[in-house]
Amino acid sequence: MQKGNIGVTTENIFPVIKKFLYSDHEIFLREMVSNAVDATQKMKTLAASGEFKDDLGDLTVRVNFDADKGTITISDHGIGMTEEEIDKYINQIAFSGVTDFLEKYKDNANNIIGHFGLGFYSSFMVSKKVEIITKSWKEGSKAVKWSCDGSPAYEIDDAEREDRGSDIILYIDDDCKEFLDKNKLEGLLQKYCKFMAVPVAFGKKQEWSSEEKKMVDKDEDNIINNVEPLWTKAPSTLKDEDYKSFYRTLYPMSDEPLFWIHLNVDYPFNLTGILYFPKIKSNIELQKNKIQLYCNQVFVTDQVEGIVPEFLTLLHGVIDSPDIPLNVSRSYLQSDREVKKISTYITKKVADRLNSIFKENRKEYEEKWDDLKLFINYGILAEEGFYDRAKDFALMKDTEGKYFTFDEYKTLIEANQKDKNDQIVYLYATDKEEQYSYIKAAQDKGYSVLLLDGQLDVPTIQTLEQKFEKSHFTRVDADIIERLIQKDDAPKTQLSEEQSDNLSAVFRTQLPKIDHTEFMVQVDSLGTEARPVIITQNEYMRRMKDMSKFQPGMSFYGQMPDSFNIVLNADHPLVKKVLDESEAATAEALKPIEAELKGQEARLAAIRAAQDKKKYDELTQEDKDQKAEAEKAVQEQKDKKTAVIADYAAKNSVVHQLIDLALLQNGMLKGEALDRFLKRSVDLIQ
Repeated sequence: MQKGNIGVTTENIFPVIKKFLYSDHEIFLREMVSNAVDATQKMKTLAASGEFKDDLGDLTVRVNFDADKGTITISDHGIGMTEEEIDKYINQIAFSGVTDFLEKYKDNANNIIGHFGLGFYSSFMVSKKVEIITKSWKEGSKAVKWSCDGSPAYEIDDAEREDRGSDIILYIDDDCKEFLDKNKLEGLLQKYCKFMAVPVAFGKKQEWSSEEKKMVDKDEDNIINNVEPLWTKAPSTLKDEDYKSFYRTLYPMSDEPLFWIHLNVDYPFNLTGILYFPKIKSNIELQKNKIQLYCNQVFVTDQVEGIVPEFLTLLHGVIDSPDIPLNVSRSYLQSDREVKKISTYITKKVADRLNSIFKENRKEYEEKWDDLKLFINYGILAEEGFYDRAKDFALMKDTEGKYFTFDEYKTLIEANQKDKNDQIVYLYATDKEEQYSYIKAAQDKGYSVLLLDGQLDVPTIQTLEQKFEKSHFTRVDADIIERLIQKDDAPKTQLSEEQSDNLSAVFRTQLPKIDHTEFMVQVDSLGTEARPVIITQNEYMRRMKDMSKFQPGMSFYGQMPDSFNIVLNADHPLVKKVLDESEAATAEALKPIEAELKGQEARLAAIRAAQDKKKYDELTQEDKDQKAEAEKAVQEQKDKKTAVIADYAAKNSVVHQLIDLALLQNGMLKGEALDRFLKRSVDLIQ
């Protein structure tokens, strides 16, 4: 028997393992099985090279557990180890301690990954004692047993083992007993070992026994992995159904994918994989972390930010590369220039694939565009330079359901949708039903309207406005139709300023109080065919509020009230009737008020004219008081005037009906107000 101390400069290896190497205890199983697979692969290499001439035998790696004994055993039929190799790979983790070892290799993680000794020591995260019973493939080798309780002390003794290979026996610590559960172990094997390159067996397959009234073991091994996953095969040998079937294996509950991309590159780095475009319309965040990263078919992580560009983390699938730099425990990526190269390559492959699909089968591409556009928009927003790749296969859809490339749509509208400043105006709607009347008004003018109803459509137009020359986007309800694409100066109303003010007051005083909402009233000449009252919302403010949902730095826009314009059409017969009747009904009451108001305004104008000749610091307190008193007197008369108009307007059912119709058109008439509108509508019909 040999006794000795492991080459570490610490009294207990546990804190070193836990603090420096591994953040997640469950990966011990990945490391143990991965080591067994590596040993088996090396055996196959020796046979292929002719160094080993005997029968390889059953190369299955086996994982077993005994809950009563508290052990997990990982067995392989690989190359095994001699006593000297155990001393080299297990006992001498590092010549000057684990900490120095980590420091030595911190800039080159690839020197650490696959290092048998280091992966093996993850077992001490969950074990109070570990045994290795191993026999080398080399002729004349004897079986040896190594054991250690996590302290630097170890023992090596002779052992009994007929065949080459190794058994690693983990005596599970009291605080890690959850790993002695069959379902837990099988779940971890499915997670980390599902595609390892050597068969991995976990117990036996089971079937229901009607005699014993329970599940019983069959003779057949329960192989938990697929040793030749789809991404390892040549794309030329695969059919569409193969890709769809593999997708169902990865994501059993998902809809069929839209497209897929088979990655296969061996220079300047090794990378294989399959990326799928899933059906996705919203809830971006919920869809991330679906790409699985493997290293030589060993699962590493599904946190692939850095390798895969941000916008492509919405994709599903698998990437496998031995060249991706990982930290010691393979649990996260290290920053590296090679990662950037891989990210750039993946972006190019995705863009090339989408471009080829678009060119080869545009009809199919258009059918899938509504699901696909979220990826494209996200890429345009998040990835510098992706617009230049995407502009040839990104599409726009109009409210008629027709699809156009950016260039095709520009050609369609540039003649008819230029304003007086020579800007091309892209009109859009976000809801075909809610904005129907606005869309119809635009189409009646011969305009085309885009349908931008996707989660990222509106934020994306900010970028498109920067890319398109002399162009801007405007929602169809952002203004009256005559001003959406203003060809000439707007016609002026024939009403006097006083008439416009009085008409505005009639409607303004009757507008409802809606939380977080402001209304501004204006009078315009829109023609007799246009609606009497139209509600519009400023494009800039609405867009800023939309953007605030995606950009935290703009959150103050989200807190601002919604601002709407109530546009009164002075040419419409109903509005003219309201104005005529209000003037007739209020003339007597307003006559003395307006006379007094004119007098007070004249007095205020005179005071201001006199004080404008003085510098501010020359004004006396008496001057300031005089001006304030005059302003107050003017405001009192204005308030009296407004009160008279409001009193009349409150009784005018046509005014309320017109306001409610405009609110109803915009989905803003609800509850009690909607009930009053319905009753009033019946009364007006009778």
